Amino acid sequence: MRRRHGLRGFSLIELLTAVMIVGILASIAIPTYTSQVRRSRRTEARTALLDLASREERLFSTTTAYSNTPSDIGYGASGSTFPIAIGSGYYNVSVTVAAGPPAGFTVTATPVTGKGQDKDTQCASFSVDEAGRQTSKDSSSNDSSSTCWG
Repeated sequence: MRRRHGLRGFSLIELLTAVMIVGILASIAIPTYTSQVRRSRRTEARTALLDLASREERLFSTTTAYSNTPSDIGYGASGSTFPIAIGSGYYNVSVTVAAGPPAGFTVTATPVTGKGQDKDTQCASFSVDEAGRQTSKDSSSNDSSSTCWG
C-alpha cells in the first residue's frame, strides 16, 4: 500500500504556537477595546450633562429659577425624580439646585454600579454648573477635568 506523505496535518508544536500567538494578540486587543468602549460611554455622559445644563438655562430664562425636577426641564416622566439613568443606562444624572442669591445648579453624572463603567477609575464622575464649568473626579476624588473633558 502506498502512503500519502502530503496530508499529514498540523503538528502539536505548530498548533501550540498558533494558540500562543492568538493569546498574545487577545491580551493586547481586549484591554484596548474595553478602554475605547469606556471612552465612548464617557462621551455619552458628557453630552447628556451639557443637554441638561442647557435645559436648565432655558428654564431659567423664562422662569428665573432652576429646577431639580426632571419633568420641569423636559427630561423624564412626570413625577420622576433625580437621579435618573441616561442614554444606554451606564450613568445616572442628578441635579442640585442652589437657591442663591445668586441661583445656581450643578448637574452630575456618576456611573451605574455593576454595568462596567464603574470600573473607570480615571473619570469616575462628571459635573457641569450654571457658569458652564466642566469638572471631573477620578475614583480617589482627585480632579481629572483636563483628562476627562479634554
